[in-house]
Amino acid sequence: MAAPDAAAAATAGCGKAPTLASGTRTIRSGGQNRSYILRVPDGYDRNRPYKLIFAFHWLNGTAADVASGGAAGATWAYYGQQRLSDNSAILVAPQGIDNGWANTGGRDLTLVDDLTALIEGDLCVDTSQLFALGWSYGGAMSYAVACARPTVFRAVAVLSGANLSGCAGGTQPVAYLGIHGTHDSVLGISLGRSIRDTFVRANGCAAQNPPEPARGSLTHIVTAYSGCRPGYPVVWAAFDGDHTPEPVDGSTGTSGARTWTGGEIWKFFSQLPSTTPSSPTPSSPGPSSPGPSSPGPSSPGPSSPGPSSPGPSSPGGCSAAYRVVNSWQGGFQAEVTVANTGTAAVTGWRVSWTPPAGQSVSQVWNGSLTTTGGAVTVTNASYNGSVAPGAGTTFGLLAAGSAATTPALTCTVA
Repeated sequence: MAAPDAAAAATAGCGKAPTLASGTRTIRSGGQNRSYILRVPDGYDRNRPYKLIFAFHWLNGTAADVASGGAAGATWAYYGQQRLSDNSAILVAPQGIDNGWANTGGRDLTLVDDLTALIEGDLCVDTSQLFALGWSYGGAMSYAVACARPTVFRAVAVLSGANLSGCAGGTQPVAYLGIHGTHDSVLGISLGRSIRDTFVRANGCAAQNPPEPARGSLTHIVTAYSGCRPGYPVVWAAFDGDHTPEPVDGSTGTSGARTWTGGEIWKFFSQLPSTTPSSPTPSSPGPSSPGPSSPGPSSPGPSSPGPSSPGPSSPGGCSAAYRVVNSWQGGFQAEVTVANTGTAAVTGWRVSWTPPAGQSVSQVWNGSLTTTGGAVTVTNASYNGSVAPGAGTTFGLLAAGSAATTPALTCTVA
């Protein structure tokens, strides 16, 4: 589901010793001092491009409310994205003027621009993996970001939002997730449907009226629109409830620790692969795929095969295991784990295979792609060739065709 026209690159902050650290900070923006809370991932790797997620607070809320998770604590910090991203994302919670996002004269969009430039200049960010989300007024600000910065932000998640912060644009595609209560007494669901439909149109999706749960059902229904431009999905999640970012199925109560919304947001964001070039230079490495302990992209669909058994290893001592991460009509995303099965460190590796009939690999990250005839070869990038005994690394790929047949991989030490 890649966005073929997204301009992806590692930022100027890649490879640099960072000066930004987690905590509350200030920035001069639009002639004013503005504050924000930054969270840099634990074990930050300056050579790994990270996702960058903006999380906007609600009316009369604060950046501290977002960053702390409020009553639910760390499990709900940054609307649950701190926990779910598992140190694969840089998180920022800006503070709105008067605890809101009026965006007068575009001042809050300017803040977003200034923070993006600051963070990308100091930290290693994958520019094809910028996201914004928020609830209520924060949802409105996320919608404004989608409208005005469609070539900068890959996707937004709008929780119980409306057009309150403006929409300067709204004609170019952005992946869009809307979440709204069917009997929202503050910002009625019709307001959420209206802003959703901005991106139903911009993303080329087929118009429809998604099903919504009945009053008293205490459930939610998630609908993915059909016909959308590849890489620009629109998803609508309606729940039987009022104005809240943390509904709980089967209950009239709310809880950041028990809500399903954070998981839906992370699933939506993480299904969208990086579009970083396949052959990065040492100063601009491609994105690291999530490690085994990190939540990966969305689960494979029913037609997607599970992980393959490791392919045959050479006497040099490496193996390669292939799994489908996500699939859609006409294409899919896969991840290959290269493991050092020997007793000594390797300094380079090569994985080769012949795709099944009808499959063709179009893009690779964390490796260098070569195709000869019908054969595919991926060699290590400059920064992930060294693998210790018993350790591993990963590369990702996009391919056209059906994901139903898993190819047999051969791994050799380069």
